[in-house]
Amino acid sequence: MFKDLFHKKKYATIPAERPVKRDIPEGLMNKCPKCGNIQYSKELEKNLKVCASCGYHFRLTARERIAMTMDDGQLREFDAGMQSGDPLGFPGYAAKLEQQKAKTGMNEAVVTGTGTIGGHPVVIGVMDFHFFTGSMGSVVGEKITRAIEYAHRERLPLIIFSTSGGARMQESIFSLMQMAKTSAALARFQDDGGLYISVMTDPTTGGVTASFASLGDYNLAEPGALIGFAGRIVIEQTIRQKLPDNFQTAEFNLQHGQLDKVVHRKDMKAVLAKLLDMHSTGRAG
Repeated sequence: MFKDLFHKKKYATIPAERPVKRDIPEGLMNKCPKCGNIQYSKELEKNLKVCASCGYHFRLTARERIAMTMDDGQLREFDAGMQSGDPLGFPGYAAKLEQQKAKTGMNEAVVTGTGTIGGHPVVIGVMDFHFFTGSMGSVVGEKITRAIEYAHRERLPLIIFSTSGGARMQESIFSLMQMAKTSAALARFQDDGGLYISVMTDPTTGGVTASFASLGDYNLAEPGALIGFAGRIVIEQTIRQKLPDNFQTAEFNLQHGQLDKVVHRKDMKAVLAKLLDMHSTGRAG
């Protein structure tokens, strides 16, 4: 017995059960890239894809934007079958276009058409960053120009929601020409008394910012949207100065006179309807 006091007892080892892996359906939850708040996707959608914690505006598809902006959630689309070619035979471009079509279900980075907002007939264009980063190639420029010309002929107000990474490099000079084409069409439309409301969303950059996105009779933007031409690093290296932390945000542009108003997404339709109300007197006929 005495030696038993110094004898180390042996204990049986019971293997732990493997943790049960819970399968969480993809897309069920979303994490805010600004504050890190995690929320159910359905709740985020109910809040128009705006973070309930910090107010961050998630990017929308063109169809989502149309659904929350138009009176009946839809429009009569123009030029739906128009698709980009490969005018320069740029390596891999044709294959990338097919990938973008399959991924987004769209033929190009903009949807144009006509519908009503607040009971007012309008022509609308909605760009989609999910298709080739909303880059402007020949078809994007052509569709927007045709929408402007339709608004001009029918004497209807024009609204364009912009989001873009700039000109589409795979189309080179053909892409850059769209800046002049869209701007010239807008000049004719506005010189003849047409109303154009531009709404810039995150991000709106490059040749789109340098052309039709900045030429509205009213230039609006969503909170926190990145709006600019060249990137921050390029500008800092060029001017050899450190830029403010909020440089190129919608709020910075508003403060420096480049915008007329920064509008929360939940208020956007009401603001557009009010502007259309203001300009509707005497428009008929």
